[in-house]
Amino acid sequence: MEHGYTVPPVVDKSRVLDVRPLRCLKPEFLSPPQAPPFVCAPPFGPFPSGFSPIYPFSTPQGSQISPDQNRQNGAQTRPTSNQEWGSPLSQPGQTPPGPARVHAPAPIRSYRKPNPESETLEFSGASNGEVGFSMENGGQKRKKTKRIVDGKGLSKDFVVGHSWFQRDDGNREAVDYALMAYDALRRRLSQVEDAKEAPGGGNKSAHLTAGKILMTKGVRTNMKKRIGLVPGVEIGDVFFFRFEMCLVGLHSQPMNGIDTMALRGEKGEEPVAISIVSSGAYDDDAEDKDVLIYSGQGGNVNNKDKEVADQKLERGNLALERSLHHANAVRVIRGMKDTINQTAKVYVYDGLYTIRESWTEKGKSGCNIFKYKLVRLPGQTSAFAIWQSLQKWREGLTSRTGLVLPDLTSGAESIPVSLVNEVDDEKGPAYFTYFPGLKYSKSFKLLQPSLGCNCHKACLPGDLNCSCIRQNGGDFPYTANGVLVSRTPLVHECGPTCPCFPNCKNRVSQTGLKLRMEVFKTTSRGWGLRSWDPIRAGSFICEFAGEVIESLNGNEEENDEYVFDTNRRYDSSFKWNYEPKLLDEETTDESTEEYKIPSRLVISAKTVGNVARFLNHSCCPNVFWQPVIYEQNNESFLHIAFFAIKHIPPMTELTYDYGITQSETQGKKKCLCASSKCRGYFG
Repeated sequence: MEHGYTVPPVVDKSRVLDVRPLRCLKPEFLSPPQAPPFVCAPPFGPFPSGFSPIYPFSTPQGSQISPDQNRQNGAQTRPTSNQEWGSPLSQPGQTPPGPARVHAPAPIRSYRKPNPESETLEFSGASNGEVGFSMENGGQKRKKTKRIVDGKGLSKDFVVGHSWFQRDDGNREAVDYALMAYDALRRRLSQVEDAKEAPGGGNKSAHLTAGKILMTKGVRTNMKKRIGLVPGVEIGDVFFFRFEMCLVGLHSQPMNGIDTMALRGEKGEEPVAISIVSSGAYDDDAEDKDVLIYSGQGGNVNNKDKEVADQKLERGNLALERSLHHANAVRVIRGMKDTINQTAKVYVYDGLYTIRESWTEKGKSGCNIFKYKLVRLPGQTSAFAIWQSLQKWREGLTSRTGLVLPDLTSGAESIPVSLVNEVDDEKGPAYFTYFPGLKYSKSFKLLQPSLGCNCHKACLPGDLNCSCIRQNGGDFPYTANGVLVSRTPLVHECGPTCPCFPNCKNRVSQTGLKLRMEVFKTTSRGWGLRSWDPIRAGSFICEFAGEVIESLNGNEEENDEYVFDTNRRYDSSFKWNYEPKLLDEETTDESTEEYKIPSRLVISAKTVGNVARFLNHSCCPNVFWQPVIYEQNNESFLHIAFFAIKHIPPMTELTYDYGITQSETQGKKKCLCASSKCRGYFG
């Protein structure tokens, strides 16, 4: 992103005001003790010094990276599999286990389909920073080798325009990109299948298809199985699909609940458990935040078509038993009920545990099952404890500490928004009137009148007879469950005067809050906003509500910290959409994610607004804004809707990039976001 701009020589644009505005942010992340700061960069750059522009797979397969190189590349410095938390603890008379055998993955192949009139490439692994491949043309085969120079070689032949290599060790940036690439592809697949399956909609296999495609293309990280911590994965991270955990190396089993690896011991190689998923399918006792009673696998416990039998000491059960003797760390992922979609689960990584006991007992089926007692290793934060507290607050079993107001909206929203202060004695922000939408102080038209759709039921994806769908390029902008598929220059929704059903899936941003929010006092940045619910990438969060004004001069904007202006300059390098080449689709113009606002919109939430006025600034945000337009009273009005960039754990502060003003006279405000991508100022 361009962080500076040309200024007449008479204006001192380098001046940075030493102020601490309410909307500055120092992000708070759930992470193990002494974790290094989160490094955030868009998948396609720009990148900070020391970072390769082709993350997450910039190192040739089989190469070795020293700890110093890892730190330079942004990898988190964490214990390895034979240090601290990740170490298998030897019992008396046992030989410490050696390194696990890791099978080299299959070579990555080009995403392009062979052209009979062109050369076809067959890629194979190579060493010393080189890629070997053979070329066939006219029945003749010749060998070539192309050296990777600064990670820029073969940029036209590998997946999504980059030469990527699977890495044994990732980092936070690699993990974030793999998850973003997966969810973007999954959303697109869901969009395509929803159109085919209308009116029922809802592709139930898009998450599996997306995972298989990315695994085949090598879009994954943390390839090597390991005991203990996974580089780039933090305690509290949430996953809405089990395939996501496979792509980042947290749990390599898309179906099974026990992940294993082989260790070399006195009697040769034997399996040990390295991670488990406790999702309620078995008779687990998972109510204690530091102790988990985990049931073994097998015995047809969950198969109604087969006769239930005693579990056997084999496969995952045998690995758990061996982990008891080795005392190695086991990663625990807990499956929680999704508060937004009650039929789905959210998986939260809860840290490292060790197995302390094992036994057999009669299960509910009347057959013997194995039981394993896992205890959390000390010194870690407990993500599960946060989920337990939130559940008690929802049910009214305990009161929220620091609660100032149970609902600052005074009923304006269908879901209450709490006001909480655990920092000082301040009783709330400066007075403002809560209003959930846009308020016009003057009667003027933003755009030319337009016509809405003529659907008399629910609008159907792919229906080109629907004018709203047609204005979206023929695609339904949202999946069947209301998740935004792609960032576009403008999303056209059905408006209040459209005759389609009020619950039409093309009215996502007009239906109010769906998340349980709270406004809370930060330690140094005024008031902020966060959610009690986990937020899926692409989910609608809120609209920026307030008073629409024609314009602001420099002094007015300087004194109004609650202004949203579409005329500001925003990060044009931010990429969020899927890569069409992953689906062999034709590549469109790369600028399709850039906004093309039909009319400038300036909104002030200083005296009138909603929860969006409490969204703080960050140069590395977890929320982005999307222009949305729909008809009302025969006129089209522009709105600003906020959506989640990535999966956001509960109680994580929500932030977006305020951008840079185009004003030549307004001073810059000092930014305190403390991210590695921090510009040092905003506004």
